[in-house]
Amino acid sequence: MKSSLVRFLAACALAVGLSPAAQAAHTPDKLDGVKIVTAEQVRDLQAKGAPVVDTRVAAEFAEKTIKGAVSVPYKEKSAKDVGFDRKQDSFDLAKLPADKNAPIVFFCNAGECWKSFKAAVLARDAGYRQIHWFRGGFPEWTSKGLPTQ
Repeated sequence: MKSSLVRFLAACALAVGLSPAAQAAHTPDKLDGVKIVTAEQVRDLQAKGAPVVDTRVAAEFAEKTIKGAVSVPYKEKSAKDVGFDRKQDSFDLAKLPADKNAPIVFFCNAGECWKSFKAAVLARDAGYRQIHWFRGGFPEWTSKGLPTQ
């Protein structure tokens, strides 16, 4: 009985992993006009003065975030998809630095969190030229033992 259950659960996991819906839920591994960066690269950019923008909800930011990050929540109602409808969402570009030539970093919770992806798209389309998307997000940051607040 136990081995049957294990085989059944393994088959379910495999099926879910291969489903198109499951694949669509994950953020893409590239974004035109945006550089994807690692935790170490974020640390280095931040040390040089680049703002690190936490796009998660305010409660997540208040609980714990990257040390020195600023909160600019991306309010998401659109589909988790590269073709998202930005009119359904809300992101306050006015809270970003005025200098569109300076580097800026966006992050959220990685994997299935699309907020930083969408924020990077909106910033890119608004004319920001040095956008860094920390796709690994807060989970990667904490896994490296980097400072939080």
